[in-house]
Amino acid sequence: MLGWALLFFIFAVAAGIFGFMGIASAMAGIAKILFVVFLVLFIASLILGRRRV
Repeated sequence: MLGWALLFFIFAVAAGIFGFMGIASAMAGIAKILFVVFLVLFIASLILGRRRV
């Protein structure tokens, strides 16, 4: 999940450099959403992992 977020971030930066602002903002938005989802899942796995031990 974090890999996908980084990939969309890199594509957004590249699109921004080449002047495709609409595509860059869309990809940056997707990268932000994927990063938040990754962060939530990571924290949930830390919390749930401690309960089993």
